[in-house]
This record gives sequence, structure tokens and C-alpha cells, in this order.
Amino acid sequence: MDIRQLRTFRSVAELGSLSKAADRLRTTQPGLSRQIKLLEQELGVQLFLRNGRGMLLTSAGRMLLDRTEGLVRQIEQVRDDIKSTGGNPAGRVVLGLVPTVSAVLAGRLAHRVLTQFPDISLGIVESYGGHLVEWLHRGEMDLAVTYGPAIDLHLSAQSIGYEDIAVVGPPGSGLEARKRVDLDWLLKQRLIVPSKAHGLRTLLEKSVSRRKATLKALIEVDSYRAQISLMEEGLGYTLLPASAIRAELAAKRLEMAVLFNPTIARELILATPAASAPSIATTTVSTAIMSEIEQLSREGRWNIKMSR
Repeated sequence: MDIRQLRTFRSVAELGSLSKAADRLRTTQPGLSRQIKLLEQELGVQLFLRNGRGMLLTSAGRMLLDRTEGLVRQIEQVRDDIKSTGGNPAGRVVLGLVPTVSAVLAGRLAHRVLTQFPDISLGIVESYGGHLVEWLHRGEMDLAVTYGPAIDLHLSAQSIGYEDIAVVGPPGSGLEARKRVDLDWLLKQRLIVPSKAHGLRTLLEKSVSRRKATLKALIEVDSYRAQISLMEEGLGYTLLPASAIRAELAAKRLEMAVLFNPTIARELILATPAASAPSIATTTVSTAIMSEIEQLSREGRWNIKMSR
């Protein structure tokens, strides 16, 4: 196996189509087909099932895809790092963001990278923390801003800081007039929360368990945007940082109150895979993330207590 064959294989597997892979790699379909056949001959197995719907992985193909992700990315990072030593940081960086962070950070960070580091290709993936951690462990992602504590994740991580979580609800709910609500009041309401695998749900569960209470009347939604939509429809309440709903609050589409007795804060961390050193491009993006968050904090757009 060589790197060209593996890159060809992975592109076809991800896109499920020779024609789409040829467009991505800027080559011809016959050339890609030849590379796949050579790889299948070397391994002595069929990697794809070819039908009218495209290219479907066999079980052997799925194993090869799973086992080579980290290897291909490491080789590509070596190439990019060598290029970077002669000039500007270069290479592809895949960044994961939890949705509430993406709402504040994604646009600002993308603009900074495009203008200051034009040779870096930035890919942004938005998902809940549990998914981001899994993808980091599998080597499918270079870094992520997710929830701590870092010690639980078995990743290379640094603390960014802490931000308080507020109670958020529908327009006309009275939260704005209340200004403050306690956890006992919240537990009597219908709650819209992500499933148990995700960070905000875990924080809420821990606070509730300390009071020897239980969560009930739940609507489980593993989509930040869907949570917002359900609250706008008057279907319940949730917990979110104020920074993530600035636009909705300004437009009077949602209301917010401070949570007390107890307060709940989440730790944000910047994490990378523990098994490999980050590329020069990844380190550059990490520095840009921290700088952008500090700037947002100074502007009052992100109420985060930065770690020192």
C-alpha cells in the first residue's frame, strides 16, 4: 500500500462515488478505478461493492477505512509541516466545536484564519462533546473545543476557562422579569435537554443528584438548533450559556434568567489527540482560538472566566 492508493480509497469510501472522488482529487475516474483495483489485488480482498447507487464498502473495506484514518492524517501532517518550515503555516486542520461555542466562535475564527493564514484549510465540524471526543480518539479530527474536565477525556488538553449556565425559556415565560430562578423551580418545568452522552446534560444531572432529586418531564433533543426552535414554540426550558443566544435574546425570541442555588458552570477545554503531536497548522489554529476567545471576552460578547 502507498499513500496515493490510501488517499484514493478513503475519498471513494467517504463520497461513495468514483466521479465525486475524481472531482475532489482532480483526476480521472479510470485512474481512480485503477488505484482501487491495485489495492484490492495487493490485499487479496474486495473493498467495494459496485452497484447503480455507487460504491459501497465491504466489511474488509470498512476495516481498512477504520484502521488507516490516523495513519493517512499523520503522513499528510508530516508533508504539511515540512512545507510550513519554509514559510507560512500550511495544511488542513479539522476543528470540532460544541454547538454553543460554534454559535459564538466559528465565524470570527474562520475569518481570522482566512485572512491571516491563507495556506491553512480549515474544516469546522459542529457536534456535541461526546461525538467530538470519539472523533479525536479515532484521529479523524485535529483539535476540538469541548467540555471538561480534561482529566476524564484521556486527551491532550488545556483549560480555556469557565462560563456560567443560565436558564433559557420561551418568550412570554416571565424569565426576564424574574431575573433569577433556582434549581427547584426549574425541576418543576418541562425541560428540553440533550441525551445523557452530552456535557450540559451531565452537568445538570450532577446538580440534581446532589439534591437527591430526579429529572422528569424531559424532551430529549440532540440538536442545539432544535432546542432553540422548541423553546421558541413554548414547549419548555433548557440550560445554555448566555453567549450562545445573544441574537435570540436581542430579538425577544427567548428569555433568560440567572440560575442560582446552585449556580452551574462548565469548563471549556481545547483538546487534541494524545497519541500524536499536533501539526504546525494545528498549533497555529489553537493559538488563534485562544486569541479570539480572549478578544470576545474583552468585548463583553463572551462572559468566560479565563484560566491562567
